Amino acid sequence: MTRTVPHVEGPGPIPGPVHGSAPVRVPVVELRDVVKEYAGGVRALDGVDLTVGEGELVGIVGPSGSGKSTLLHIVGTLDRPTAGTVAIAGHDVAALTDRRLSALRARHIGFVFQAFHLAPGVTAVDNVAEGLLYSGLPRARRRRLAAEALARVGLADRTGHRPHELSGGQKQRVAIARAVVGQPDLLLADEPTGALDTASGEAVMELLHALNQEGATIAVITHDTEIAQRLPRTVRIRDGRVVADSARGKDVV
Repeated sequence: MTRTVPHVEGPGPIPGPVHGSAPVRVPVVELRDVVKEYAGGVRALDGVDLTVGEGELVGIVGPSGSGKSTLLHIVGTLDRPTAGTVAIAGHDVAALTDRRLSALRARHIGFVFQAFHLAPGVTAVDNVAEGLLYSGLPRARRRRLAAEALARVGLADRTGHRPHELSGGQKQRVAIARAVVGQPDLLLADEPTGALDTASGEAVMELLHALNQEGATIAVITHDTEIAQRLPRTVRIRDGRVVADSARGKDVV
């Protein structure tokens, strides 16, 4: 995938990657012994180690209460761990102020959620253009890039449609276009087929596979083991721990 990244104010001088010698795949996500603890000593994450390399398509799967949502928030830099090391695109999250962390998130991470989160009454092209709101680009340029992103997900003929005029599958495609319009290093898809019928869900997963083939690094967070098993790599989480990782060829614990 050819990357033409719009200008976004960067997080400034940031300590370099926390990894050691360069692996075969450049790490986009690196978690080392990550703990997330809440009041009362409840550990949502308990010593998680996870590396996602550039160009990977990985499913993170587990039942309700397993820690998937917390892991999403940590990887997406929406929350900070209680302990451990988190690096995104080579940047140590602990070294960043909230402002610089927001800039890192805007530049490097795209989000797709089960509920779409599209602005009602706003056209598809303008919903997608919102993904570039903090890019510093003029509105006309943002809309042109948004139209290109919609064409990329098969919605070139729906740019002027509003959410109530779109099917569930089309709404999710708009959400995916919004997430990838800035060509982030990482796309996080949280239960992307959860609100869709089977056919629409299949189409969305085919799209994610196609984006990955173009070079996108994608993590799909899901409770659906069937979806996860069809991805090149599956990471299973239970009780806040990674219990299996197909990249290792065996159970972790």
